[in-house]
Amino acid sequence: MPPIDQRAEIREFLSSRRARITPEQAGLPAYGGHRRVKGLRREEVALLAGVSIDYYVRMERGNLSGASESVLDAVARALRLDEAEREHLFALAKGARPSARRRSSIRPAVQQVLDAISDAPAWVRNGRHEILAMNRLGRALYAPVLEDPRRPANTTRFVYLDPAAREFFVDWDRVANDAAAMLRLEAGRNPHDRALIELIGELSTQSEVFRQRWASHDVQYHRSGQKRLRHPIVGQLDLDFESMQLPSEPDLTLNIYTAAAGTPTADGLKMLASWAATLEGLHHA
Repeated sequence: MPPIDQRAEIREFLSSRRARITPEQAGLPAYGGHRRVKGLRREEVALLAGVSIDYYVRMERGNLSGASESVLDAVARALRLDEAEREHLFALAKGARPSARRRSSIRPAVQQVLDAISDAPAWVRNGRHEILAMNRLGRALYAPVLEDPRRPANTTRFVYLDPAAREFFVDWDRVANDAAAMLRLEAGRNPHDRALIELIGELSTQSEVFRQRWASHDVQYHRSGQKRLRHPIVGQLDLDFESMQLPSEPDLTLNIYTAAAGTPTADGLKMLASWAATLEGLHHA
């Protein structure tokens, strides 16, 4: 698959963000008559950002070379970009530079940390959403994801290409949106990551839904929230999750799932832990 076209990424991202803002939302006068474009015009964005029309047109055509941080900040404010979108714009502006080889393994000490977390499912992934390490409860929780023999297992591949995902994720549509938006953010950071490009190509070829979500150019963080899973052994689990970068491994993310004490989900996690221990005992017998 060819490398990601940064100019096209810039062009489509800026135009899609511009299209979602009305003049009224931007505090501009709404003149009567038919508007040929959805959302703001380029000249309106230029006015709001305090740059010349020619300069903004050049930016939206995919040329962010030489754009200062203050100009990028002004454009981000004009387009009402959120934190993830602003990061994506700055990443696109850095230009297509060869990136370091993305990590596909972890240090033993990280696995030790995971194994020390005994009462909550925990796992570590990279920016391509590849699962690099898990604790015992994490393996039990994500057993349907791990049924694919390919390693490392990839959660976004599971979401879009495995029919079991729609049963496993209660809120599949939201999960699918989140996965595509997170992957788009990673593509902005690392446009030369060959494995990432191949994954995007695989998903685009095999999933019409992914193609639609990818074309939206939405980006977002996935730091905390709730995830509802329908586990084949213990039933539905309504989990809280926290995702955080590892200080010593900033390209890796630690995910931990918990449940409030005394809830049905907390009881379900205890049942899952018992099942996982039994399964591990059988494997070692």
